[in-house]
Amino acid sequence: MAATLFVNLPVEDLDRSKAFFTALSFDFFGATEDMASVIISERTQVMLLKKPLFSSFIANDIADPAKSTQVMLALGLEDRAQVDGLVDKALAAGATPIGEARDEGGRYQRAFRDLDGHHWEALCLVRPTD
Repeated sequence: MAATLFVNLPVEDLDRSKAFFTALSFDFFGATEDMASVIISERTQVMLLKKPLFSSFIANDIADPAKSTQVMLALGLEDRAQVDGLVDKALAAGATPIGEARDEGGRYQRAFRDLDGHHWEALCLVRPTD
């Protein structure tokens, strides 16, 4: 069974978040005044929801990303250049870096927090050289 994944994230300022993901070269599927759908791939979208709308779908409080991490969103990319390119764009658009680049165990990865504090990882599998 092929499924489409919709990751829903609460955001403080939707226009600011849309500008951030546009700066990372992502396209949008659609938007309303309180949500926007970022296209990650053919079968994956990140739904940016203003906090009041996000709250209407949940029973618990919205986690404060400044105090805890609920999820790490990892984007698998093709090579180091794509990893570095995406993270460099994110940092230029106002993201905060998380730690240093990791180059171990057959993978290369870098991490950042978006404008609302959500944890993102960009990684690629490193092909061994002969």
